[in-house]
Amino acid sequence: MSPRTVLPPATIGMMGGGQLGRYALLAARQMGYRTVVVDPDRSAPAGAVADDHLATAYDDPVTLQRLSLDCDVVTTEFENPPAAALEHLAERGVLVAPGPAAIRIAQDRIAEKGFLADNGFPIGPYGVLDDRQGGGLDGGPHDRFDTGLLDGGVVVKTARLGYDGKGQRRASDLADVHAAWAELGGVPCVVESLLDFETELSVVVARTADGRSESWPVAENRHVAGILDLSVVPAAIDAALADRAVGLALAIADALAFVGVLAVEMFVVDGELLVNELAPRPHNSGHWTLDASMTSQFEQQIRAVCGLGLGRTSMTADSIAMVNLLGDVWAGGEPAWEVVLGEPRAKLHLYGKHQPRTGRKMGHLTVTSEVATEAIDRALRLRAALARQ
Repeated sequence: MSPRTVLPPATIGMMGGGQLGRYALLAARQMGYRTVVVDPDRSAPAGAVADDHLATAYDDPVTLQRLSLDCDVVTTEFENPPAAALEHLAERGVLVAPGPAAIRIAQDRIAEKGFLADNGFPIGPYGVLDDRQGGGLDGGPHDRFDTGLLDGGVVVKTARLGYDGKGQRRASDLADVHAAWAELGGVPCVVESLLDFETELSVVVARTADGRSESWPVAENRHVAGILDLSVVPAAIDAALADRAVGLALAIADALAFVGVLAVEMFVVDGELLVNELAPRPHNSGHWTLDASMTSQFEQQIRAVCGLGLGRTSMTADSIAMVNLLGDVWAGGEPAWEVVLGEPRAKLHLYGKHQPRTGRKMGHLTVTSEVATEAIDRALRLRAALARQ
């Protein structure tokens, strides 16, 4: 992708209308851009803050024509817009960032694992389930599936569309793997060895088309039922490991020729880093940047895709903890927001979603402190106090 600068009041198109798109478009509007969001959900959070909301399929021909005429750049807030639609826009001269090739890789776990392996990035043992390659268990082009992978158990994940623990099943033997594959619809899947990891980390980086990049401090994460529950920054790891994690994320961004904000999720296993997954967009574990960074990941996304100077990523607090607010918090009625809003070091973020459901991300809260353990403890206590009995 050749460098191109897009300045206000140009129009930015956003594929996807979730909370990530909402925050990015709020940043864009503050910077003076006009915004258009595409999302078939008429109540999509980003639609409420965009100048125009096109409530159609992402590959609707009329919508793509409109974007090609109106938008100076089109970006995305999730990894699953049809890559063919992005290619269609790029062929018509629209600046698409991240590029369709990077999106194709990140939206398919088989392609993502292959990209990481082919480029020498460290990953855990995995295999492929894909009946397009002859049925049954198949190691694919990397020949990585063998019965030893089952030692200690595996997780079977759909190659596409799975997120927040969806599209995943655990298995302990070959019969379990086949059953899990059947339950998941017999679609292409990856089979990943369950790793005995010490810590979960993520690194969020930004990169421009001409190769300039910035990164934020490493986040330490905790997941519950496959959904991010808690992030704390900076991570409680030594400086050398943090530097390696940032370097690994930046190298992946370079190998992808990535343009925009990229999150790289990692495991620490026996003191070494293994890449888990890529997210070609702002990331849940980077929400803290709204409240404790000189430049949020969302403003940085706009800066990167528009070819502008990247903002500084220094922290404005000693430490910060973020906890997600799932629909479960609404089980007893409207949560006790006064608990959070009365806490000077806490920030409440609600995404404008109208229907709370179990496991659905409805918002998050952050707490800053001089001491990370105090920030974590206070954030967890505030969330627990939100639920009305």
